[in-house]
Amino acid sequence: MRAGILILPDQRWRVAAGRWRRAEEYGFAHAWTYDHIGWRDLAGGPWFDAVPTLAAAASVTSRIRLGTMVASPNFRHPAHFVREIIALDDLSGGRFTLGVGAGGVAGHDTRVLGQAPLTAGARFDRFAEFVGLLDRLLRGEHVTEHGGHFTVVDARSAPGCVQTPRVPFVVAARGPRSMRLAARYGAAWVTTGLPADDMPGWWATVEAAARQFDDALAAEGRDPATAGRFLLLDPAAPVYSLSSASFFADALARASGLGFTDAVTYWPREAGWFAGSEATLERVASEVLPAFS
Repeated sequence: MRAGILILPDQRWRVAAGRWRRAEEYGFAHAWTYDHIGWRDLAGGPWFDAVPTLAAAASVTSRIRLGTMVASPNFRHPAHFVREIIALDDLSGGRFTLGVGAGGVAGHDTRVLGQAPLTAGARFDRFAEFVGLLDRLLRGEHVTEHGGHFTVVDARSAPGCVQTPRVPFVVAARGPRSMRLAARYGAAWVTTGLPADDMPGWWATVEAAARQFDDALAAEGRDPATAGRFLLLDPAAPVYSLSSASFFADALARASGLGFTDAVTYWPREAGWFAGSEATLERVASEVLPAFS
């Protein structure tokens, strides 16, 4: 079981830089940030873009893996985004992981761009097209394609990724079709589970999702041992994972027992979303992470 941490891009770099350094010093295996134009009631700011944030994070760390959790086609075009991905992979010395998802239905990213809501089927089709084009481009293909959602003409990606055959994808998926996409393209799948009133109810949704991913792997003819499984511990759960060091340790153990290879907590904020204490985070680093490394 590997533990990661997500650092929201809601602080100026004079504060954020220390968080990314400490994430590595604490012993987390990976650190992530949201890829949104703005997020929920934090959209009014401060809020910073994921790509320059991760580029800066690469400059103040040397070992920890870095990634988006998750990028989406809501405002990313594959022909341009592939250039940013390759740059992040290069700047980090091959430590970048692309977390990718279909994008929210009616969040700030779609509203701020004046996008009309897509049907579930159209969202999946756009997502599949997005991931497929990124896969081809990052593998070094020259691509010309007039798709249903994206057009690329002689798109290319030299000099290519540091990692071969491309940067790894961690694919967020909930429904059967998107899970098949994760099984096909992903080095790993990621889930939040579903909102629930209590922790047993939330863990039941996580377990059900894990079984569905088993089915997706079988449908794709993929060996389950080759696919990582990531669990975001906080967005849908009713109790913050850093409520205490023991609560976090129990969450890691429970996730491992359900077959997850990785679990991700959130850097504690002073108030609002993911409100908690950095003292608890320090105890997790000293008391819990060494037992799971």
